[in-house]
Amino acid sequence: MTQAVAPKRRRFLLAAVGGAGAVALGTQGCAASIFPFIPDHYTFSQAQVQDAVQRKFPLERRASQIFDVTLSNPLVGLAPDRNRITVRLDARLATPFMPNPVTGIFTLSSQLTYDAPSHSVVLMSPTVDDAQVSGQAAQYNEQINAVGAVMATQFLDRYPIYTFKPEQLQFAGVNYEPGTITVLTNGIRVQIVEK
Repeated sequence: MTQAVAPKRRRFLLAAVGGAGAVALGTQGCAASIFPFIPDHYTFSQAQVQDAVQRKFPLERRASQIFDVTLSNPLVGLAPDRNRITVRLDARLATPFMPNPVTGIFTLSSQLTYDAPSHSVVLMSPTVDDAQVSGQAAQYNEQINAVGAVMATQFLDRYPIYTFKPEQLQFAGVNYEPGTITVLTNGIRVQIVEK
């Protein structure tokens, strides 16, 4: 009798493991797994980051009590050589000290970190890498760069670009959390480790 039960048990276990592995591999953004049940990392695409960042814009704010700033049309890039993401923004600045509004482009870059309370990968300490302005405003480049730095810090620092669902970080009563975050040429890879 044990011989008849053993093959059934093996088939059941193989089906259970195979089904769980298929569910794990079918989850968006995951790859290889810890056992066959939970992935050892998630990779999300540049398009997913673009969608997340795009929700924040257009942004209209007053900066330094002098400039009315509008930032729009974010374009997310990946900088794997620096392990950072970049965000290129169209900018429009108006101030009583200039006769006409100024248009230009800010390029920001940011580190990524995991924020445990929100279960999110967030932008961390964004900086202005480049600011290009049009026409006569070039003489105000230093002030415009300063405004860009303030805007980046105030409005994009700790901004979530990916939020994990609870089921992505839990299996069989064991809690997991993101570890090392690596910017790749085609996406962002987040290591998953046991808590």
